[in-house]
Amino acid sequence: MQAASNGAVTPDLEPAREPLVRRLSAIGLWVLVINGMIGAGIFGVPAEAARLAGWFSPWVFAICGLLLLPVMLCFAELGSYFSGTGGAVLYAGTAFGPMAGFQAGWCLYVGRLLAFAANVNLLVDSVAYFWGGSLGPVLRAVLLLAACAVLTVLNVAGARGTMRTLSTLTVLKLLPLLALVSVGLAKLAPHLFVPSTAAAHDVGAAVLLVVYAYTGFESAPVAAGEARNPQRDLPRALLAALAVCCVLYVLIQSVAVAALPTLASAKRPLLDVAGVLMGPLGVVALAAGVVASVGANLVASMFSVPRITYRLALEGYLPRWFAAVHPAYHTPYRSVIFFGAACFVLAESGSFVWLAGLSVLTRLAVYLCCAAALTRVRGRIRDAPGALRLPGGAAVPVLAMAVCAGLLTQVSAAAYATAAAFLAAGTVLYLLARSSVRTAD
Repeated sequence: MQAASNGAVTPDLEPAREPLVRRLSAIGLWVLVINGMIGAGIFGVPAEAARLAGWFSPWVFAICGLLLLPVMLCFAELGSYFSGTGGAVLYAGTAFGPMAGFQAGWCLYVGRLLAFAANVNLLVDSVAYFWGGSLGPVLRAVLLLAACAVLTVLNVAGARGTMRTLSTLTVLKLLPLLALVSVGLAKLAPHLFVPSTAAAHDVGAAVLLVVYAYTGFESAPVAAGEARNPQRDLPRALLAALAVCCVLYVLIQSVAVAALPTLASAKRPLLDVAGVLMGPLGVVALAAGVVASVGANLVASMFSVPRITYRLALEGYLPRWFAAVHPAYHTPYRSVIFFGAACFVLAESGSFVWLAGLSVLTRLAVYLCCAAALTRVRGRIRDAPGALRLPGGAAVPVLAMAVCAGLLTQVSAAAYATAAAFLAAGTVLYLLARSSVRTAD
């Protein structure tokens, strides 16, 4: 299979050569996807989902998995067309032109930046659990800075060490969750999926909240330029990760609802559930799992997201400074350092709930754009060797766009206003970069 200079599959051109090294296997891509999806959300969402949807909340997790299936299928098919770094930047840019490619990349960048800031706050709060109390502002700032600095250095130092760390954290975070589900199924089987007195109050809001627990997969395609066979492996990694997440999330919420009648008011819901099912040792194990889970999500984000500004700079949408690759480590080190610094500043300024709402909005916009891009790109390059053909034809991207549009109606006006400010700032960068390119020419 061959590719154009922007990484798009065509039958006539040689594959684009990037200075980044292709080391990621199919398992490596799956690890990136699963860690983009399973992070902070599943530890913070169950209580609020129970408050909004009551006994129906496990089914909300199942519904959200089905809602995101057509979106994931769109990304899977697009992933089979492209081999370069960039993900949504390439998809939207190929379909709608440079400005659309930039806006898609910037939305994705902002969404992941906000999620990273939210998750690093949660990581610090999780570490504070072992302190046995709350953190003061100075100690919190020091821990936030240390977390961002360590993640930055790890990712500058190379992809191989990053992926080893990520794989280890993936195992450490999944084991406590699987133990919680296994013990819960054994003890509570007759009570699972049984309607209780906890009534549903706002299922629409619950859906928007739970969708946050499924987002994050969109950053993995950004790293396609470092995968050995991205057109074959990326679609498989995306769909396998969705299946694992959906089953795991439904079971976790079912166990939580059955085990903890006060779930809706719990401040640390899964820790409380672990205490009921597994005692003090279970609480400690799950608390360690929280740290590993959030840490893995942060490592995956720090690996993937700086590749967005790297690609934007390669395309001339941002200053070339962002496209610099370290001569020894073969990483986009300037983009990594910039992302780490921006995350620390943002993490110091906002709360988890506020950041999560903005993150969902910007990511839904990216999903909508990519689904629309598929309808245009498919006709040009779908006959390339190895390209994925989705069943259902045009119905899949149309359904994906309808899902995204419906979910966007649930987002607050304040979130739209704040997201617009981030996009305006990005547009200024875009115009400055394009102006400097024209001046240089």
